[in-house]
Amino acid sequence: MTPVSIAQLRATATVDLMTAAAALGLGRTRAYELARRDQFPCRVIRIGDTYRIPTPGLLELLGVTAEVPVAVARPAISGQAHG
Repeated sequence: MTPVSIAQLRATATVDLMTAAAALGLGRTRAYELARRDQFPCRVIRIGDTYRIPTPGLLELLGVTAEVPVAVARPAISGQAHG
């Protein structure tokens, strides 16, 4: 199972079932079993045979905000010209 970063999750509106499963530490068989039974721990959108997981709900389940944190202001680099 490939680890998934929070930045990767924030980069898209939905993720596939296996990406969500990896973020939650679930294996493939268990993830599909839970999704089929409507017992996956967050919202699942089924499109035909495809399962998509909205990332805001997944991030909330993981205890992370969906928004990217505001970047800390960078100090000016000495030697740069000021206009």
